Amino acid sequence: MPKQYWLVKQEPTKYPWSQLVKDKKTYWDGVRNYQARNNLQAMKKGDLVLYYHSVVGTEVVGVCEVVRESYQDPTTDDERWVVVDLAAKKALKRPVTLAEIKEDDALADMALVKQSRLSVMPVTKAEFDRILKLGSKAA
Repeated sequence: MPKQYWLVKQEPTKYPWSQLVKDKKTYWDGVRNYQARNNLQAMKKGDLVLYYHSVVGTEVVGVCEVVRESYQDPTTDDERWVVVDLAAKKALKRPVTLAEIKEDDALADMALVKQSRLSVMPVTKAEFDRILKLGSKAA
């Protein structure tokens, strides 16, 4: 089965990329939106995930990998909510800003642009590859 690609958003004041790198892996909790939850449930081990700093910075800063598929969110007794485990893979050489993404014709239909409030969203392979390319260029 082909690998899927995703983007998760997190405020860097709450859990920055640097903390994930230090922790090596974490469970992705606190999702309380049904569409975002459904996306978590669709994630498979080995899928790649763009790590996006929201609110402050608004930029893609790194790539994670799904290392455990969805299970009950340990921060709530409500069975409707799930988490996945993510492991840090690599930082981008330079962050790719939301402004750059919005200006790039190849990324015009990206969920990040179309559904900006969603915290967990699918990304096409072409979008994923384009962001990696943009993030691989020197600052």
